[in-house]
Amino acid sequence: MLVLTGIFVCVIGKAQIPADSVVMTVAGKQIPLDEFVFIAQKNSEVDLSDRKSVDAYVELFKNFKLKVAEAESLGMDKTKSFRDELENYRTQLTSSYLSDKEGEEAAVRTVYDRYGEVLELSHILFRLPQKSLSKDTVAVYQEAMKAYERIAGGEDFATVGEELMKADKEHVGYEYVSSLLPMQTVKAFESVAYSMPVGSLSKPVRTTMGFHVIKLHSRKPNPGLLRVAHILIAFPKDSVANGEAQTLAQAEEVYEKAKAGADFAELAKNYSADSGTAKKGGELPVFGVGEMLKPFETAAFALNTPGEISRPVKTRFGYHIIKLVEKKGIPSFDTKKKSWSRQMAQGERNFEYYQAFDERMKQEYGYIFYPEAYAELQAICNECFPSDPAFYEKAKDMNKTLFHLNGIDFPQNEFAYYIQRCPFSTKSYAGDFMQEVYDLFVRDIVTTAERKNLTTKHPEFNLLMQEYRDGILLFEISNKEVWSKPMEQQAKAEADWIAQLNQKYPVEINRKLVKKISKMIKK
Repeated sequence: MLVLTGIFVCVIGKAQIPADSVVMTVAGKQIPLDEFVFIAQKNSEVDLSDRKSVDAYVELFKNFKLKVAEAESLGMDKTKSFRDELENYRTQLTSSYLSDKEGEEAAVRTVYDRYGEVLELSHILFRLPQKSLSKDTVAVYQEAMKAYERIAGGEDFATVGEELMKADKEHVGYEYVSSLLPMQTVKAFESVAYSMPVGSLSKPVRTTMGFHVIKLHSRKPNPGLLRVAHILIAFPKDSVANGEAQTLAQAEEVYEKAKAGADFAELAKNYSADSGTAKKGGELPVFGVGEMLKPFETAAFALNTPGEISRPVKTRFGYHIIKLVEKKGIPSFDTKKKSWSRQMAQGERNFEYYQAFDERMKQEYGYIFYPEAYAELQAICNECFPSDPAFYEKAKDMNKTLFHLNGIDFPQNEFAYYIQRCPFSTKSYAGDFMQEVYDLFVRDIVTTAERKNLTTKHPEFNLLMQEYRDGILLFEISNKEVWSKPMEQQAKAEADWIAQLNQKYPVEINRKLVKKISKMIKK
């Protein structure tokens, strides 16, 4: 799109032809020169500097517009399916302008750069209430600091964590995480964990869940993804003393058959207790670290050559014989970009994802921030959660300018009212909640302004909409008149149809302007 736009601007600028000149009138509708040139530039067979090429294109363009006129006369532009498809395209096209693709890709790249390492860590969580005011965090933070000081003073992390969780499971949690990768936890936790040296201990880190004390045990290279097949010899439901021994003996027997060359898929179908995979020859979906039971994962990633088979591996379900199908390595950036972009755009990471666009828009629309006015609103967060009616009651008469944007001063009380109408935030702490809603408020204003200025700033927008609109109608009418017929009849049907349309609808071509195009392009 950007390349085509650049070509279009270059051509028009060099030729100095008025953009509103009418190149032809078809069925009473005037076709402006800019639309004519815009579509010509997309056709690699059209050379606007060559008179013969332009004349041939005039005929093609005229026939195209005649077909569109016929579709309109049949009401094809009035159907619900047409309106829905066009509106869907408008939404997508608008979104493409209300973004910064380079900035979004850079945000995803920052996360992907961590993807080469798997973290092993432990953390103790001191939970905060779902809606936390500043005063609510003090006692919880102090408890987290006590735990930090005990561990920093030499006490074992796991011992302290298990002790605190046992004493108060409702408010304290302890967890050992063998494998953490990006996008698997909240942003604040991930950012701190990936910045820590191995063996280090973090001071309390606040997230939407509460305060975490983190101990980083190791950083390991990400081994990527595996595809394996397995045969599960399950423990008996009503186990007896020798039940495990019998299960292991059966697993060893199946393993020996597999090693001797028996078809693994057939063995899975005949012996595996995992009915979901047995009928597929035991094959499991592709997986990475942290997605399987630890003994299974360790054994699977120890296999190196496709076709290699592990000895029976014990999990709580029984014994598994694992066959390596494929080592896929780490997914590429392009592979992860689509899913991660969607995930970042919808969650708490949307502010880093859209940061480049937000900052560019604020600069273009003259954003000025007044921190003193913001601090006065923030002080109310110590007493009331921003989305509570009590917050608005305290703020409704505050009218200092909070920020200036797009030539308008926005007072404190207008933002307070916005919080009541749009209390959307991923945060549970009052100050963080207000900050996110504030950022959304500013984004809302600049996006609304940008939508209003869209066609002024980006004149190709209307041309793209017109092209897509006519393209839908061209497809529908051509399908009806030509493509629905047998292949051998289509050429004649097309020629007869064009002749009829030329008789049916008046066409006026501005030949003087057509001549100017090739002359001016040559200059």
